[in-house]
Order: sequence, then C-alpha cells, then structure tokens
Amino acid sequence: MDLSYLKSDKFFLLAGPCVIESEEMALNIAEKIITITEKLGIPYVFKGSYRKANRSRVDSFTGIGDEKALKILRKVGDTFNIPVVTDIHESHEAAMVAQYADVLQIPAFLCRQTELLVAAAKTGKVVNIKKGQFLSAESMQFAAQKVVDSGNKNVMLTERGTSFGYNDLIVDFRGIPTMREFGFPVVMDVTHSLQQPNQLSGVTGGKPELIETISKAAIAVGADGLFIETHPTPATAKSDGANMLPLDELEQLLVKLVNLREAL
Repeated sequence: MDLSYLKSDKFFLLAGPCVIESEEMALNIAEKIITITEKLGIPYVFKGSYRKANRSRVDSFTGIGDEKALKILRKVGDTFNIPVVTDIHESHEAAMVAQYADVLQIPAFLCRQTELLVAAAKTGKVVNIKKGQFLSAESMQFAAQKVVDSGNKNVMLTERGTSFGYNDLIVDFRGIPTMREFGFPVVMDVTHSLQQPNQLSGVTGGKPELIETISKAAIAVGADGLFIETHPTPATAKSDGANMLPLDELEQLLVKLVNLREAL
C-alpha cells in the first residue's frame, strides 16, 4: 500500500477494535465495516492493535499473543483485500510487524522517538504518526521529517487531542489545517481524543456521546481521514471500551459525514 490508496473525494477511514481479541471478532468487524465503506465509496484500512503496551494498570489486558494477533491482522487483510494498521512501540518491532501490516502506527506518546521513527521508515511501509498530547501541531513537521529523511515519504499525521488540565483532552481543530500544510494526509483520531485517561479507578474513561461532534468538526475543517475505534459491544471490550463507537452506529455516522463533506 502507498498513499495513493487513500485518495478520495470524501475521506478515508481507519477503523476497527482497539485490540485484537479473537479471529472471529476481527473478521466480523472488518466484514461489517467494509460493507459500509464500499457502499459509500470510502477507502478503508482495518485497525487493530496486536499488543497494548501502554495501559493504566499492570493487570490490564494487553493482548492474545503477538504472533497470534499479527496473523489475525494479516488474515483480515488477505480475506477482504484491504490494508491493515497496527501500533509499534519499540524499534525492534518494526521489521517484524511490517511482515503482517501495511501501515505502522507510532503512538502519540512515542512520536519523538527517533530510533522508532527511523526503524518504521526503513520498512518502506506507510507510517502513521500520532501527534503527542504534549505537542503543538507545528512540532509534528519534525517527526514527519525524520521518516522522510530516512527514505520514506509515505507519512500520515494524526491528531488525537491535547492534554488539558488533569485527566482530560481537548481538540484544537486549528491543528488539522496546520499539519496539512506539511504535505501529508492528516487524520482525526476521533475516539482517542475523547478519552479521559488516568481515572482514579485505574481504567480510562471517555465521552463516546461526542464522537459525532468531533467527527463532523474534523470533516468541516478538512481532515483527510478519520480514525474510529469500534466494537460490537463496547461495554465488553477488553480495552478502551469507554470511548469506542458501537459498531451498529457506524453506518449512520458515516452517511452524515459523507453528506457533510459533499456539502462542503
């Protein structure tokens, strides 16, 4: 996959569960979403973390096993002929994960890690860099440049909210047109920007009722793509259920967003 796959007169979509929980779940979610995106003409990339390295508590669910989850990701891609995206956290993961995934995603809190960015770049895969909650949009040009200087121009930048006080995030929508000026596709991570991390319970909270609001605003200011985590039953999800979109609400949301983009 290269960035030409994402070209659209609408927007592209990165969507799926927060983490791979099982093969059946991953295939069912992908099948449901691709049915919707094909009908609406939206380029689609299946998202699923093969391992969750950043959790609030040491006893939180982290995954079903690296190799098992990566093979499921590849099966999803091969079954539906779609690209897949997953996170990497350390430089030594890049080459291994690149055997299974089409897009390597750099978590927001690691977006300044030079060795990680260079290792991802050298795989030749598309590299999606999430903007750190602690960075301005302007600062992301330097993260992207590390990948480009390593010989890879297939870069995407993702907005996911900025730390605002304690245990909350806020989206500064000025950042989307700012990052687009760097010449890379810009994605709005809708669901993670609605997280409420580090709650007293040790479990991250969220405000999923604002998913439509954030999505509409992102489309209105020109986001090239949207990142939405979704699950058939968020209440039973093993990670980030508090801010995920119920899968049966995705089509209605995407129809509204397509109509909005066409109106603009």
